[in-house]
Order: sequence, then structure tokens, then C-alpha cells
Amino acid sequence: MCGRYRLSRRKQIIEEHFDCDSWDYDWNARFNIAPTQPVPVIRQRPKEPARQISLMRWGLIPHWAKDPSIAMSTINAKSETAATKPAFRDPLKFRRCLIPADGFYEWKHTVKAKQPFCFETKDGELFAFAGLWDGWKDASGNWFKTCSILTTTPNALTATIHDRMPVILDRESYDLWLDPRMQNVAAISELLKPYDASRMQLYPVSSRVNHVTNDDEECSRRVEITEAQNRLFA
Repeated sequence: MCGRYRLSRRKQIIEEHFDCDSWDYDWNARFNIAPTQPVPVIRQRPKEPARQISLMRWGLIPHWAKDPSIAMSTINAKSETAATKPAFRDPLKFRRCLIPADGFYEWKHTVKAKQPFCFETKDGELFAFAGLWDGWKDASGNWFKTCSILTTTPNALTATIHDRMPVILDRESYDLWLDPRMQNVAAISELLKPYDASRMQLYPVSSRVNHVTNDDEECSRRVEITEAQNRLFA
């Protein structure tokens, strides 16, 4: 599962890293992005090999949904079943996107405690989750674009904390993933694999990240775990 993540880079850096068009939204650094909030999403233009970036609400609402309540159960899509699930089947084939991030959070649970950890790439660089998107129109005729993050089995690092991890795409896979002409679901699904654990790092962070109202650098700052806590989480 992926239920919180971080995107702390300025919008110019995001645009340059992903080689996409400039977008007219003044993105502020975010350290605790949560479901239902607007997030930057990168797509390829349908008729030309150019990437565009825009905001979408996190929590996919299928175009056929009667109301938006489904969104809280569609913040993630399992890569193993996305091709057969009604909410994700068409988006996997026709509406794929990149969701930029520079960290994500998972919690290690025990009987007595819940400790959040931040996962990053070892170089601290931006990366992209494999995402799906869809458009939904409400009863008043207003259109909403929404998205979901694909998940997969954990690599050796994330498995120490959680039994799922978000799909992080290799940079070399961006063009294929975004290409609207690529509709071979079997070929696309080959990209949905665990990210190389040797290219990642994790560290414990403050419990501030537990609350969506907290959204500052302290949410992802490394904290020290006491010897007693180490025994508890071992």
C-alpha cells in the first residue's frame, strides 16, 4: 500500500526532471501528501510525444461511478489484478500516468506501537510512481480528474516494514508507460515490478506524519529510535 508520500521539490525542478511542459500552478513543497488531495500528475499528449503536467485528485473515480465515494478505496491499484478490476482495467490500457515523488512513508506495526519510516532513493532524487487516471463528471456536469498509484510485492528493503510497495518506474520506462498508443496490457504489466532494493534507503521519522494536518519538513526528518524501541521493532 502507499497512503502517504512526499514531493518537496520546486515545480521548475519537477518540470525539468520529467521533461514536461510548464504548468501554471505554483507548487509548494509537500512533506505529507494524503489521499483525496490534489497531486501533480504527468501524462503524454495524445497526438504528440510531449509530456504535460497537471493536478488531479488522489483516489481514482471511474468514469462510470455514480458517486465519488469509491475514491477512498481506489488510492492504490494492485498491479497483479489491475487488468481485471472494473475500476482500473480501462485506465491501465488507455490512461496511464507518472506521479512524481521524492519519498514515501510506511508504518511498522507491533502490538504496542506504530513507527513511521520514510523511503527514498539512495541519491535522494525525484522518482515516479506508476499511476492510472480517469475522468468523472458529477450531477452538475463538472469534470474531475483523479488518479491511483499502482502497488506491487515488496523488495527486500520494504519487506522489513510492509508487505506491499508502490511501483517505482525506471526512468528508461517512462516513454513506454506514457505512450497512449501502447495498449498491450501484458507488455505494460512487465514494468510493474519491485524497485531495486539496493537503490533505496529507509529511516525512521517523527510521528508528526501520522496526522494529515502536519505538512512540513519535520514530517520527514530522520529521528533516533531508542534501544528499547529497537527491541520492540526487531
